[in-house]
Amino acid sequence: MSLTKFKIFRTVVEAGSLTKASETLNLTQSGVSHAIASLESEMGFSLLKRDRSGINITDNGERILKYIREILHWDELLNQEAAAINGVEAGTVRIGTFTSVSTLWLPGIIKRFHTLHPSIEIKLFEGNYADIEQWISNGSIDFGFVSLPTSSSFDIIPVKKDRMLCIVPKEHPLLERKRVCLKEIVDEPFIMPKVGCDNDVRRIFTEHGITPTIKFEVADDHAIMAMVQNGIGISILPEMIVFNQLDNLCVLDLEGKNYRSIGIATVCLTNISPAARRFINCIKTWLCETQGSNSTS
Repeated sequence: MSLTKFKIFRTVVEAGSLTKASETLNLTQSGVSHAIASLESEMGFSLLKRDRSGINITDNGERILKYIREILHWDELLNQEAAAINGVEAGTVRIGTFTSVSTLWLPGIIKRFHTLHPSIEIKLFEGNYADIEQWISNGSIDFGFVSLPTSSSFDIIPVKKDRMLCIVPKEHPLLERKRVCLKEIVDEPFIMPKVGCDNDVRRIFTEHGITPTIKFEVADDHAIMAMVQNGIGISILPEMIVFNQLDNLCVLDLEGKNYRSIGIATVCLTNISPAARRFINCIKTWLCETQGSNSTS
């Protein structure tokens, strides 16, 4: 067995297809197939199922994958440490992120990081809260941006409190209010983010003992805003999401202190790679300079 085969297997699982994995690895598809077949032969059982829907990991493959990811994690740390001893920066940082962070933060952070550490590669995995927590747990990523609170098993670095705002269409009666009380929107048709995509809105309603009148549950933030723009209902979204999205959309403050707390989560800060640690430090510095008092240390 070899680390190269382990890396190919991990990439195929993450890509979901041999074609995408071969493009990512800059290998031929037949080379990727041969490596997987060889690894399966050495293991003595199938790792992947191939059908019309594509590539899916087997139950045995799932059992093996967690150990392969652990081996590759420590191999990455070993290579980075050896490079550091030789006075060279090297490595790959794998980051879980959601849309608003990808749009508003990461372009500036990555630009600065590449200026300071040009030889370190960055790989982004974009998904919803549930996806990112799963990727952290199974070792697919070094760390991820999450909405707090999250799994108690993670090491957490809080980085920002993002205000939750009520969004309504133009000419809505609530526009007469400077601040909206949650009780005032109970009977309004409400567009609710789907579970796993954004749990902050549900948390706020639960904390206040309020049950909204849910018209639709929608996964995509932009679809929620489009529904509100067209008068289908109202909603509550984080300020970072509605930033610069005000065409035919009005934003109202909510009474009380309602916000989502964004943090960085990882399995263990002690064992995180030097490259990942450098990127986290870059995040904190960039946020402190650009977000000011809205960011937390």
